[in-house]
Amino acid sequence: MKTIYLVDDSPTMLMSMETALTRAGYAVAKASSAEAALQGLAGGTRPNLMITDLHMGGMNGIDLIREVRKTPAGRFMPILMLTTESAQSRKEEAKSAGATGWIVKPVDPDALVNVVRQVLPGS
Repeated sequence: MKTIYLVDDSPTMLMSMETALTRAGYAVAKASSAEAALQGLAGGTRPNLMITDLHMGGMNGIDLIREVRKTPAGRFMPILMLTTESAQSRKEEAKSAGATGWIVKPVDPDALVNVVRQVLPGS
C-alpha cells in the first residue's frame, strides 16, 4: 500500500483529503506544519508522495519542498503543492524548489485521487 504524507495547517483540509485518499486505498500520514513534516521524515516516516499546502504558519510549503529535496529519501519523492493561489510566478517558484505538480483548492475528492494515481503509477 502506498503512503501519502499530507501537510496542511487546516484540520478540515487534512480530514477531507485523508478521507478521499483512504477510501481510494492509500495509507495516509499527516503533519499540521512544515516543521512537523520534517520531524516526521527525520523520525522514519517514508511516504511515496507528499502533498503540502503553500501557506502555513512558520515555514511555507515551498521552503518545505526545498528542505525535503536535500534529504536522500526526499530527493526523488513526488511532491504536490496544494493551494488557493494560482499565480504563475508562485507555480514557477514551487517548480524550481522541486514541486512535481500543483493542485488548486478547493479540490474535488475524485480529482485529488486522479492526480495521485497519475503521479504514483501502479497505485
